[in-house]
Amino acid sequence: MAVLNDPSTHWWRHAVVYQVYVRSFADSDGDGIGDLPGITSRLPHIAELGADALWITPFYTSPQHDHGYDVADYCDVDPLFGSLGDADALIARAHELGLRVVVDLVPNHTSDEHEWFQAALAAGPGSPERARYIFRDSPDGPPNNWGSVFGGPAWTQVEDGQWYLHLFDSTQPDLDWRNPEVPAMFEDVLRFWLDRGVDGFRVDVAHGLFKEAGLRDQVLAEGAAASSGQVNTDHSMVSRELKDEPMWDQPEVHDVYRSWHRLLDEAGPDRMAVAEAWTQTPESMAAFVRPDELDQAFNFAWLLTDWSAEAFADVITSTLAAVAPVGASPTWVLSNHDVVRHVTRYGGGAQGLARGRAATLTMLALPGSSYLYQGEELGLEQVEVAPEDRQDPSYLRTGEAGRDGCRVPIPWGGTEPPYDFGPGSSQPWIPQPADWAPLTVAAQAADADSTLAFYRDALRVRREFAWSAGDEVEMLDLGAGVLAFRRGPLTVLLNCGAAAVELPEGELLMASGPVDGKLLADTAAWLR
Repeated sequence: MAVLNDPSTHWWRHAVVYQVYVRSFADSDGDGIGDLPGITSRLPHIAELGADALWITPFYTSPQHDHGYDVADYCDVDPLFGSLGDADALIARAHELGLRVVVDLVPNHTSDEHEWFQAALAAGPGSPERARYIFRDSPDGPPNNWGSVFGGPAWTQVEDGQWYLHLFDSTQPDLDWRNPEVPAMFEDVLRFWLDRGVDGFRVDVAHGLFKEAGLRDQVLAEGAAASSGQVNTDHSMVSRELKDEPMWDQPEVHDVYRSWHRLLDEAGPDRMAVAEAWTQTPESMAAFVRPDELDQAFNFAWLLTDWSAEAFADVITSTLAAVAPVGASPTWVLSNHDVVRHVTRYGGGAQGLARGRAATLTMLALPGSSYLYQGEELGLEQVEVAPEDRQDPSYLRTGEAGRDGCRVPIPWGGTEPPYDFGPGSSQPWIPQPADWAPLTVAAQAADADSTLAFYRDALRVRREFAWSAGDEVEMLDLGAGVLAFRRGPLTVLLNCGAAAVELPEGELLMASGPVDGKLLADTAAWLR
């Protein structure tokens, strides 16, 4: 029998969480943009897939310069996506289907249309209103050499001569978390959504918030350009090549999360928060999930790893070693709205799909939570979006392809765009490829060998051992090119090599591809 408030029984410790990118999931009103009623109508798909929860990207009032990550009002729904009543209906329907709801929180910056920033511009230098943000005097140019994640300088000058910091787009001014008004406002935001029934928060740029107080120049390698990170279309939104980061991962941020931990505990034992924290090491990631801070942190090391048994093994052992001392559960993720879809990263086509399925099956066998990105259950690849259709602010600032290719709306049915994404016959906000008809949910639901059927089977079988198999992982040596480990009664194999390998003794529970006594290249299997 479970012990009340026993942290080892919290729902998120071994959950499968399905990420919904709100603009691209389902459209209810025919404007070509996904919305909250659209999500509600498609919740049965997520439940039938076997997920435990959904995480929804920002749907708050926003001018949409960064597609919702520039928030103008944290306690209302943008009319583009619906209303507060629609949010309430979504949460209620999800709970009816047994799904938890995690919403995005964006605490590092606001929109430049937020009432606080508009007041700051009107009030002028030295005012309490400007003290909520990071404004500085600097008559000879930007106050320091920091660069924006989206390209270009991280500072913009206003009419009276002061500069404000924006580590992302110039329409996303960074807040000054040393001002007590800022943490007080976000505690009110947390309470607002907890009172409406949400089960958790995904904390955007959780390693941000505080910057070194002196705002010193970044120390750069010889010949390197100033940067706060960069859009890296091969892997991640933020490159981890930086070594000196006065703008990220400052120690004061952990006090914020300790206060949020107390607030979440007051709301109930099953409320949680997961950090998007791009940190330098597994150990610095684990600092965000100490017992009195956040509950989970995204483990981007799994996503960033090349197709290699040795590399995968290193990520598993280093991640488990990092979270064990703080008693946290690890997370695993292969794709999200900021990265190239993993089927494409693994080579695309038949090989990319085989590797994507194999990596997913391996990930789902590990202790902890797995986060899935909408469309990966359909085997979707990255789309080459025409320049005239690109909308990512990183593309608009740098000319690089950006993240639009992983954000193309989901195909639900039919034989041509918009594939039942919404009513009407016109293309959605990012055009869908003309050859997606075999990849729709409807088409794959009728095919027992489809990627959708594979995901449904894998999540169904996973439920049989996710909680009972324990958190210990024993790495096995089955030869070069093969990742193998044992977790409780489960033996997991991933063949990253070129030649087939013999399967050990045991009952075959699941495989990512055909198995006939041997495990083919680019294939994974579960045995008991």
